[in-house]
Amino acid sequence: MRLHDKVSIVTGGGGDIGRITALRFAEEGASIMVADISEEACVKTVNMIKENGGKAEYVITDMTNPREVENLVQKTLDSYNKIDILFNNAGVGSGGEKKLPDVSMEQWKKVIDTNITGVFLGMKYAIPKMESGSSIINTASIAGIKGQKLTSAYSASKSSVIALTKAVSKEFGRQNIRVNAIAPGIIDTSMVTHWKETEKWPLLSTANSLKRIGTPEEVANAVLFLASGEASFITGETLVIDGGTLNQ
Repeated sequence: MRLHDKVSIVTGGGGDIGRITALRFAEEGASIMVADISEEACVKTVNMIKENGGKAEYVITDMTNPREVENLVQKTLDSYNKIDILFNNAGVGSGGEKKLPDVSMEQWKKVIDTNITGVFLGMKYAIPKMESGSSIINTASIAGIKGQKLTSAYSASKSSVIALTKAVSKEFGRQNIRVNAIAPGIIDTSMVTHWKETEKWPLLSTANSLKRIGTPEEVANAVLFLASGEASFITGETLVIDGGTLNQ
């Protein structure tokens, strides 16, 4: 087992990628603390893990709230006595495609607070409790690498995740705490459901070298690699999981 006796926090653990990753971590021997703003989603993930013989608990957490994130870290320590892995995965979409002047301050703040401040807070409170050999994986996006029109807030937030990942990896490399990011392309999750009903879906769903969209399982496998000792000499990197979209 690649994560035997490890303890992992998975934020956004009630979503598609978070849930599948939490399950993969548990299958590889990790104890999981599921964090999500939805209790129903948390319970579903925890129950799935336990049904598979894994070990999991949950804490309802708004990742934009410092007190709640600090509580998440403390509850994890109370339950499992340590933190080895932080999968900083909680995030939101842009809330609809709009040109920049049409983006409201409310929309901008929600995306930035969730996607970048949430990642910051997760690391702020978890890192002081992590020991040598620990791993952090932050969820970015290919939109943070190339920019994506009509999603200015989302692209900005995910670009910031990549920059923050690099900065923090330099700060804690000597303590052997690795910090990496993933940059998924179009993945078959609830976040792309609305696209499937549009005329441009046939083009979007094949706009990469593999001519298909990715699955949450494929993202989870990549996160598992970065979390494990198999990636022990990798830090400050962004692993692109996009089927070759950026190569087009």
